[in-house]
Amino acid sequence: MAVGILLVGGFGTRLKPLTNEIPKPMLPVAGVPITEHQLLAAKKSGITTVVLATSYLSDVFTPYFGDGSKWGMKLLYAVEAEPLGTGGAIRNAAELLQSDEDVVIFNGDILSNHRIDKQIEFHDSHNADVTLHLRTVEDARAFGCVPTDSSGRVSAFLEKMDNPVTNSINAGCYVFKRSIINEIPLGEVVSIERGTFPKLVADARAVFGYLEQSYWLDIGTPAALFQATADLIDGEFEIADSAQVQEGLRIGGGSYVGRGSKVGAGVSIESSIICDGAVIEDGATVRNSFISEGAVVRAGSVIDRHFLSKSSFEPISLP
Repeated sequence: MAVGILLVGGFGTRLKPLTNEIPKPMLPVAGVPITEHQLLAAKKSGITTVVLATSYLSDVFTPYFGDGSKWGMKLLYAVEAEPLGTGGAIRNAAELLQSDEDVVIFNGDILSNHRIDKQIEFHDSHNADVTLHLRTVEDARAFGCVPTDSSGRVSAFLEKMDNPVTNSINAGCYVFKRSIINEIPLGEVVSIERGTFPKLVADARAVFGYLEQSYWLDIGTPAALFQATADLIDGEFEIADSAQVQEGLRIGGGSYVGRGSKVGAGVSIESSIICDGAVIEDGATVRNSFISEGAVVRAGSVIDRHFLSKSSFEPISLP
């Protein structure tokens, strides 16, 4: 069996202003943090020990997840004083893992329902050093390309190009032999995408691609966060059982209203995320917006493509 490392230390720059106070992996998708979705996917595949590799706003994770027992898992925390890059973060987190089992690496901004257990089986059957989840996209120009041979062996890691040689891209979930992680320098800033992977291929190491065309979304922008919520609730809307909703609510598809929130009379909500404990006062309109935990939308106001936090007096435009 394998153990896991979840990379949740990024700044979430493309998601600002949402990530000014909330680390990207803790942003809610259909009422559940992205990280929780990923942990549940890991557990479904048989992975019950996971190290969360944290840095930015690292103190947010432990109060929510604790030791993982609530989910029937064992969670450990590796905190970087300074960001170490993806490779450095993996090497640092692996210090907390005592076994020589294969290690599955999850990126903290990817929502995917691909078969992680099948990826591990592929990795084992090919005696691979590293196995990457690959998927094809219609237009690969916005991504780095990962060409493979007929056996699935990776032949190159290519940067973005106008005429991609393949539509297969790196989908951000990797299975590593523990010995390969041990080769990454400890305490140094290392990028696995730009440093580790290309070097392994150049050295003719056994790097393979596991191709599976399943649901996959890079939650790197506010629009993608809204899309993820809409996808998980099948384009409908969802209101948590503990939310208090007054008469006359008009709510559109893709919207989520969180636990303990209060929605006044005559409110209109469209394609928006209303976090736990938020208050939408009478007659307000919220469209394409993110209302954070405890924030208050004043009566009769119109919030359109904005972010509103508990600590801000005015909504901030979304990119």
